Amino acid sequence: MLMTTENGIRLSYNDCGDGPPVLLLTGTGAPSSVWDLHQVPALRAAGFRVITMDNRGIPPSDDGADGFTIDDLVTDVAALIDYLDAVPCRVIGTSMGSYIAQEVALAHPELLESVVLMAACGKSSLVQRELAEGEAKLIEQGIDLPPGFLAAVRAMHNLGPATLADDDLTGDWLDLFAAAGSWGPGVRSQLLLSALPDRLDAYQGIKIPCHVVSFEHDLVAPPSAGLELASAIPGATYRTIPECGHFGYLENPEAVNRELIRFLRTESRETLGETA
Repeated sequence: MLMTTENGIRLSYNDCGDGPPVLLLTGTGAPSSVWDLHQVPALRAAGFRVITMDNRGIPPSDDGADGFTIDDLVTDVAALIDYLDAVPCRVIGTSMGSYIAQEVALAHPELLESVVLMAACGKSSLVQRELAEGEAKLIEQGIDLPPGFLAAVRAMHNLGPATLADDDLTGDWLDLFAAAGSWGPGVRSQLLLSALPDRLDAYQGIKIPCHVVSFEHDLVAPPSAGLELASAIPGATYRTIPECGHFGYLENPEAVNRELIRFLRTESRETLGETA
């Protein structure tokens, strides 16, 4: 489904189920369909209304070819929540999606019930900034790396050691990364945003319930960065999910889904039925 904001930005979304609304926000370069295999069915079975969206820069949402800021993405999320009459909304983000959720929690707390921040941090490391800016430069210059090499780099960057040690499983991931193809100007803008500045002091102003979830072998947002973020947000809780990397919600979905549902049920103001 598509909506157009007051600023003329086209946003693609899916909205299914009944119950308290939950909005899922993806990371850099990822379409909303990454949630469909594991998280959407689990959350619907737990009694939630599940909303997914393609962030600006990911078609069929606005391609973001002219560039955009984190404030633009925050405005997009706020507009969608309002459009769908999904207040108060629970928001789950991963990676860049967590960055967006953190900023929505600051700018629009009146729209939110709670947030879960997966693979999150309050500031990017020097290495992560260099990697993001370097990949953005490749896109800007129109340089296409060999698909197999690019897939291998993304696998090393996002998967845990148990996955990488299994050649058959890794082969499936490499095929998936290779099939994703080249990224365009919208993802270039996302990459530049994903190298977030130090926002730890600002996040002391977040007043809604937050739960930070790190993945044990995450090289992008390691558990130490997640714990640092949770310590900065007043009252935030924290958990590490074992045996997975930056894509933990896909590598260890059963553990992740249990954690999501446990927190959402604890913080929800509405009484939910038993999981189907």
